[in-house]
Amino acid sequence: MCISQCLFLPADIDECANTPGLCGLHSVCTNAPGTFHCSCVDGYFSSTGVLWETDVTVCESVDDVLAAIVPPEGQSKEMYFLNQMNQQLMENPDIVLPAGSVTNSLSTALKVSGVGSISAQQASTGQVWSGPGKDGRESGSVVLKISELLVNALVDPSQGRVNKTIHTPELDISLQVIEANSTDTSSLSVRGNTMDINLKALARNNNGTASAVFLTVSGMESLLGASFLQTENHTEMLSDVITATLPKINHTQLSEPVNFTMSHKRTVSEDNPFLEWVNRVCVIVGLVFFALAILTFLLCSWNPKINNTARLHLCLCLFLSHLLLLLDYTYLTHKLVCSIMAGLLHFLVVASFLWMLLEALQLYLLVQRLSRIQIIQKEGLQKKYLFLIGYGIPLVIVGVSAAVKRDGYGGYKVCWLKPEQYFTWAVLGPVCTVLALNWILFCVTIWSLRPTLANMKSDVSQSKDTRLIIFKILAQFVILGCTWVLGLFQSTMVFKYLFIVLNSQQGTFLYIVHCLFNKEVRDEYRKWLGCSSSSSTPDSMKEAPSVSEDLDKAGEERQNKGSRPG
Repeated sequence: MCISQCLFLPADIDECANTPGLCGLHSVCTNAPGTFHCSCVDGYFSSTGVLWETDVTVCESVDDVLAAIVPPEGQSKEMYFLNQMNQQLMENPDIVLPAGSVTNSLSTALKVSGVGSISAQQASTGQVWSGPGKDGRESGSVVLKISELLVNALVDPSQGRVNKTIHTPELDISLQVIEANSTDTSSLSVRGNTMDINLKALARNNNGTASAVFLTVSGMESLLGASFLQTENHTEMLSDVITATLPKINHTQLSEPVNFTMSHKRTVSEDNPFLEWVNRVCVIVGLVFFALAILTFLLCSWNPKINNTARLHLCLCLFLSHLLLLLDYTYLTHKLVCSIMAGLLHFLVVASFLWMLLEALQLYLLVQRLSRIQIIQKEGLQKKYLFLIGYGIPLVIVGVSAAVKRDGYGGYKVCWLKPEQYFTWAVLGPVCTVLALNWILFCVTIWSLRPTLANMKSDVSQSKDTRLIIFKILAQFVILGCTWVLGLFQSTMVFKYLFIVLNSQQGTFLYIVHCLFNKEVRDEYRKWLGCSSSSSTPDSMKEAPSVSEDLDKAGEERQNKGSRPG
C-alpha cells in the first residue's frame, strides 16, 4: 500500500504561473512535472542555439541574428546559420528537447532557408525557390538533416511508452515509443501520409524499447522540388516531402519491410474516354474539310479579286498541327523525335494564329475600303508581306525559344513545350496576343459593316439571306479563332466540349463559307464531276454568294448610290 506515501508526495509547483517572465521577453514558458521549459515565440530564436541555458539565454529576432552574422567568404548568412544549427545538433546527439524548442528551432530553420517566409507565395505562383547561396539543394539537404536531428531530440528513452503528435502551421510530427511487450500497432500518420513499421521486433533488440518519428514539413517541396530529380520526362511533386527516422536506436536492422502510403496533394485528373472519343472524331472530320479546302484553293480557278493566300496557309498549318496532335502518341516514346515534333508543333501553332490574324486584318481592310465606296481590285496585303509575317515571326519565336531552353521540348503525356520556368509562354504569349487582336478586329469589322449591309438592295435583305449573312458572320468568328478563348474556361465540362467541337471545325466553316458558297467553285466541282449545269443543287446554295462577293456587291451598290445625281 502506498497510501501514506502518496498522501505526503509534494505537489508539483507551476513555476511558469508563479514567476511571470521567468524565461524572459519574447518567450514561452511551459510547465512540466518537476520542472519547466523555455522556448522562443515565432520569429525569435535562442541566443544559445537549440540549447536553452537558464539565466543566460535570451530570445533574439531572427532578422537581427542574421544581420549580425559575418559568414566566411563564398557562403551566405543564411547558409552559415543553418550549418551552425546543424553542427550544434550533431555535437549533442543525446540531448532531449521539449516540443516547444523543437518546433521553434525547425520553424526558424525553415524561415531562414526561405520556406517559412515565401512558401505561400510559391504555392500560388508555382515557382521553385533556388535557396540561399548558389544551389537550393544544399539548403534543402541541411534543413532535412536539422529536422531529423530535432525530432530525434524529442525522444527520451527513460520515459518508456510514448505516443505523441505535434501540429503547427509549418510541420506535423508523429512520434511513437513502444516496449517489446506492447500490443499497440506501430502505425504513424501525418497529413494523410502513413508509415507502418514493426517496432516490437526492434524493441527486442534494443534494451526493450524502440522509437520512430514520422515528419512532414510545409513548403519543403519548394527546396526539394521535382525539378531537382533530373528526370528525362516532365515531373511534378504530387505529395509532401516526408522524413522518417528511428531515433536513439542502436540496432536498426528491420525484420520486415516498412510500408509508406503517400497522399496526393492534389487530385490527378482522370482521362474522360468519351471526351477523348469526341475529340478524335471532331479532329478527323475537321481534317477532311481542311483537305477539301486546301485542294479547292490550289486547283480551282478563282476570281482575280480574291486573295486566298492567308486562307490556304491557315488551312495548311492547322491541318498539319491537328494531324501531329492526332498522331502524337506514336512518337511519344522516342525522346529525340518527340522533341523535334514538339518544336514543329510549336511553329505550326504560332503560324496558324498569325495566319488567323492576317485573315482578320484582310477582312478588316476589305470592309474599310467598302466604307470609302471603293470597288475592290485585289483583296488584302501582298504575298511577300503575308509570308514574312505568317512564317517569319513563328520561325524567330521558335528559334529564340530553342536557343534559350534547348531541353524545353518534349513531354511524358504529349510532345509539347515543357512547363518548367514558364516555357509554355513561348506559345501562350503569341496566342493570347493574336486572340486579343482578332477579337478587336472582328468587333470593329462587324461595327463598320452595319451601314454597308443596310444599303444593300431589298432582295438581298430578305429573311432567308439575312439568316445566311448571320451564319457567315458566326462562321467567320470561328474561322478567325475567336472561339479559342474558351480554352480559358476548361474547368467546366460544357466549355471543354464547346472548345473541342468549335475549334476542330475551323476547316469545316472555312470550306463552307469560302468554297461551298462560292458559285465559281461550285461550277468547277460540277465540271470535275462531269455534271451538267442543271444538276440538282439546292436553290439556297445556288444563290449563296461568298463573303467577298457579298461585300463586293455591297460596295458596287454603295458606289452606284454615291454616283447618282442628287
